[in-house]
Amino acid sequence: MEKIIQITAGRGPAECTWVAAQVLKKVLEEAEDQQLETKVLQRETGTESGTVASALIVLKGKLVGEFVASWAGTIQWIGQSTFRKMHKRKNWFIGVFEVVHVPTKNISEKDIQYQAMRSSGAGGQHVNKVSSAIRATHLPTGISVVSMDSRSQHQNKKLATERLLDKFKVFELEQIKQQVNNQWENQLNVQRGNPIRTFKGSDFKKENVVKGYKSERQSAKQELIKNIKQISD
Repeated sequence: MEKIIQITAGRGPAECTWVAAQVLKKVLEEAEDQQLETKVLQRETGTESGTVASALIVLKGKLVGEFVASWAGTIQWIGQSTFRKMHKRKNWFIGVFEVVHVPTKNISEKDIQYQAMRSSGAGGQHVNKVSSAIRATHLPTGISVVSMDSRSQHQNKKLATERLLDKFKVFELEQIKQQVNNQWENQLNVQRGNPIRTFKGSDFKKENVVKGYKSERQSAKQELIKNIKQISD
């Protein structure tokens, strides 16, 4: 199973980007402990050294669903600002969101339009007389690239196709980022009062928070054990 998550500081200040960097480390470490395969697709640095504004991560493995569920939501850090020592604020929030996995699309040859064109720049008479350069356009998206590296039209077509595929991958990544950025503010505002995980202090230690449903389940379990003992007696 494969899932994609984004760790993001949203529009938060530098302190939030510091928290995002710490969470990224924790996610990668915990994923490794659970033998999950990880790949950081994109990492956008914050304004301060060692900080992360956002990161996209691909996670693969049998237990990836449970892992993502344990992280997805608002992350709270309780601590003194590492950048503004006199700042009174002690609570900082970032978000971890699951990105709807859209399978990578394979570009079909029929969706690419090739156009021969004359090369520009130095090259002597050959450049002026032979249309060896190639423009490749992906018709569904309008993504276009040009190759004029070689005097061979066939070679330029091959190079143009490779560049188009690379550019298409970047386009898909930007689409994923935009999707998450659009939902960031609303989700953060809704979930701020109920963080999925809370960390404290400069050493970023996890604070165990007992969720209401866990407490109720534990109470019910203890009540069941008590009733069984009474019946046995």
